[in-house]
Amino acid sequence: MRVITGTARGRKLAEPRDMTIRPTTDMVKEAIFSIVQFDVPGRRVLDLFAGTGQLGIEAISRGARECVFVDNSPASLALVRKNLEICQMQAPVIRADAVSFLAGCGKFDLVFVDPPYHAGLYDKILQTLFGFDILRDGGIILVESMCGEPMPVPAPPYVLGKSYRYGKISLTTYRRQAV
Repeated sequence: MRVITGTARGRKLAEPRDMTIRPTTDMVKEAIFSIVQFDVPGRRVLDLFAGTGQLGIEAISRGARECVFVDNSPASLALVRKNLEICQMQAPVIRADAVSFLAGCGKFDLVFVDPPYHAGLYDKILQTLFGFDILRDGGIILVESMCGEPMPVPAPPYVLGKSYRYGKISLTTYRRQAV
């Protein structure tokens, strides 16, 4: 795993020792940042289910104003902190259950959602995100899932955007329209 571009371009990130943490593949990470490339600079980003932190670190490297990393796993949080150190970055790293964190987290412009694939969390997390309305107008939620995983249809002001397929992985976008 490496940072693709920006201020930390080429830095090799620490990887998990086993498969309890599933990093996003480089191909999928490149696709994610191709989708949101113009929506990163100067924005506040949330890396929910942070894992290794590579999505949030890539966002910071590409000019995000801030990224908050949230995970419930001590092993994941240790990896995030190590990878921030490798990239000489500082950012909030928070141990919390995703739903609990969303209850009082403030507003974001971009949210990466990448929960464990077979944990059945997509509907609950997305409905919570929509319900707490944590996105600013024009904000984006980008969800990584296994292909075929049903994604909820949101109520306004949220709209389901495009879905993209990369092998067995699906990327789904949601946007918050201006009210």
